[in-house]
Amino acid sequence: MSVDREDVLRSAAALLTRRATATMDEVAKAAGISRATLHRHFAGRDALIRALEDLGLREFEAALDEARLGEGDALGALRRLVAAAEPSAGLIAFLVTENELFEDGQNEGWNRLDARICALFRRGQESGEFRIDLSTVWLTEAFYGLLGSAAWAVSSGRLAPKDFHFMLVELLLGGVRRSVTS
Repeated sequence: MSVDREDVLRSAAALLTRRATATMDEVAKAAGISRATLHRHFAGRDALIRALEDLGLREFEAALDEARLGEGDALGALRRLVAAAEPSAGLIAFLVTENELFEDGQNEGWNRLDARICALFRRGQESGEFRIDLSTVWLTEAFYGLLGSAAWAVSSGRLAPKDFHFMLVELLLGGVRRSVTS
């Protein structure tokens, strides 16, 4: 029987998001494979986490490309980003909170992605679409937090999947959009 490595990783991310201390045995069970099979693919927990990181970074980079962040207005780009990131939201939510990935304080892959999202928020600030009193770093972290929260709400059945995009975008834009006062 052939094992789909990405399916195993998605099962692992779903479990580890709910139970960060899950054992490799529990990960194997959640993925529907034996412990031995899991260990043939991932020598241990660290290898599993690194594989999850690699998949998450690749998928999120693809979502950023798909969203065409440099095109059109920043509000539209942010809406496209949420739509493009939705399929990977659960994986991204897990990775953003996985402390092992950030133990040395720097992570080149995440820094590259953060820079792209910060650039979107900076562009929105410069065009007058987004508030300038909130730093682009904070707006990026808020984006990750809302993405993860929406993914968790959908996976736990508290939010309908069809509402993911609307709820996330409206809450984020409600906080980030610059209001014009006379």
